[in-house]
Amino acid sequence: MINKWYVLTIDQIPFNVPDLGQLEVGLLADSIEGGITSGNGPFCKLVEAKLEDQLGIHRALLTTSCTHALELAGLVSGLKIGDEIIVPAFTFVSTASAFLINGVVPVFVDVEEDTLNLNPVLVEKAITRKTKAICVVHYGGMPANLIRLTELARQYNLLLIEDNAHGLYSKYYGKYTGTFGTFATQSFHETKNVICGEGGALLINDLNYVERAETLREKGTNRSAFLRGQVDKYSWVEIGSSWVLSDLLAALLWGQLQRADQINSRRLSIYNRYLDELAPWAEKFNVRLPVRDKNTECTGHLFHLRFENLEMRSSFIQYLKDADISSVFHYQALNVSDVGRSIGGFVGQCPVSENASECLTRLPIYSLLTDDQQSRIIDRTTSFFS
Repeated sequence: MINKWYVLTIDQIPFNVPDLGQLEVGLLADSIEGGITSGNGPFCKLVEAKLEDQLGIHRALLTTSCTHALELAGLVSGLKIGDEIIVPAFTFVSTASAFLINGVVPVFVDVEEDTLNLNPVLVEKAITRKTKAICVVHYGGMPANLIRLTELARQYNLLLIEDNAHGLYSKYYGKYTGTFGTFATQSFHETKNVICGEGGALLINDLNYVERAETLREKGTNRSAFLRGQVDKYSWVEIGSSWVLSDLLAALLWGQLQRADQINSRRLSIYNRYLDELAPWAEKFNVRLPVRDKNTECTGHLFHLRFENLEMRSSFIQYLKDADISSVFHYQALNVSDVGRSIGGFVGQCPVSENASECLTRLPIYSLLTDDQQSRIIDRTTSFFS
C-alpha cells in the first residue's frame, strides 16, 4: 500500500510525504512486464520527449540524479581543471561538488536577502580571467534574476548553467526556468514536486552539445548514435560514465508527469495559504517569509521562515516537534564548510548565506498535506511567541 507508513503515523505531521499512487504502481508493473528495466528504455524515451516538448528545449537526458546531471554538464561544456565557476554560497553541496570533482574551482558568491538567489551585482564583482561559467540556483523554485545573469554571461562570454532542482515548471516572465542557460539540471528526488525516488535530468538548450552529452552518459560510447542507425556499430570513443536512469524509475516519473499540474497546483495552494495567513504574525515578530514577485511563477517547492537568530530558530523547531510537527533547517553556507574553506571560503565572505544557514527553517509542504494538518501547523506557528 502506498504511503502505508504515513497512514500509521497520521497524528504526526512529517516534513515530507512522497505523492506516489496507483497510477505509478501500474506503470511500474508495466515496466517490469515489458521486460526492459535498464536505462534508456521506453519509459525513459517517453519522459525525455515530454520534457522536450513541454519546455521547448533541444534535448532532455534522464540521469541517475541531479548531481550526476551537473557533473555531466561540466564535462560536456568542456570546463577544465583550474577553470572557475561562480556558484551561490547558499545551496546544496552538489552545485559546487559536481564541478570540483573534475578540478573546476567553485567561487562562492552571496545571495540576495529577499529571494536567497544568486546576487547578480556580486556575481559581476567575482568574475576573473579564470571564470568560465555561472551556475544559478532557483531557490525553492523562485526564479533568480535571469535577465541580468543572462546579460552577464553574454557580456563576459561565460556559460550559464541552471541548477533547477527546485524549479521544474516555474516561470520567469512567462518562460520556464531551465530554458535560459546553455544547460539546466533537474532533480526528481523524493522531496521534490515531481519525483521518482532518485533521479535527475540534463536539459540541453544548444544542439552543439547534444551528441557529446549522449556519448558521455552512455559510458563514453556512441551507442545512442548506433541505436538511431547513424553508425553501423558502437564503440568506446570517449571517457564517460554510466548516468542513465533505470526504466523502472522512469515509469514512476512518467506517471508523475501525468499528474504534475495537479501536484503543483496543490503545493502552490498550500504555499500561498502559508504566505497569506502567516504574514501578520511574521511582520509583528520580525520573521522573514518568502517574497512574491508578479513577474515570476513558482511551484511551491518549499516554504521557509527566517528568524532573527539561531537560538530562536532552534526553539521554534523544538516547539513544533513537541506538537508532533516536523520542521527542518536547510543548507550550511558552502563557504564556511570544511571543503569550502579548503578552496578559499571563509567566515564573513557571504553574510546573507551564513545568516540564512543559522536562521532559516522549512515548514511541511507536500501535495498530500491536508487542510486540517496545515491549520494545525499555522496555529502552532502563530502561537510560538505567545
